[in-house]
Amino acid sequence: MDRLTRQLLGQGAAGQGPRWMPMDLYREGDHFVANIDLPGMDPGSIDVDVEGSTLTIRARRTLRGENAQWLSQERPSGTFMRQMTLGEGVDMESIHAHYEHGVLSLTIPVATEAKPRKIQIESGGSQPQQIGQSDQSTTQGQGTGESSGQ
Repeated sequence: MDRLTRQLLGQGAAGQGPRWMPMDLYREGDHFVANIDLPGMDPGSIDVDVEGSTLTIRARRTLRGENAQWLSQERPSGTFMRQMTLGEGVDMESIHAHYEHGVLSLTIPVATEAKPRKIQIESGGSQPQQIGQSDQSTTQGQGTGESSGQ
């Protein structure tokens, strides 16, 4: 029963396939940030790929002391993998990855065309004033004409 539980939770032996890695994802201004927990990983074993709109993160933790007689082995080893589909509106070419203190941080910029922007509203600033002035001139002229006619 313990073996089945470990397999379901991804805590089995080293060769049993990819394991899951916890992640936080949030947007900060004009980029997304993904922080992925990979404690005890050799930075050289971490691989980040983008293919189409799919971002794939792979890492491998190897057992140390393979010839040792284990008394307790609670830290999973083997291959870890996480995939996420990136929607439209991100700059796939400018993704940045940084690994420090057991956390892989990915910075995923929002594409320029997807960033919110203000639209300038143009107005014919001098034209409405001229129309308003000519209306006043016409009104004054009509008033003057009517006065002189009486």
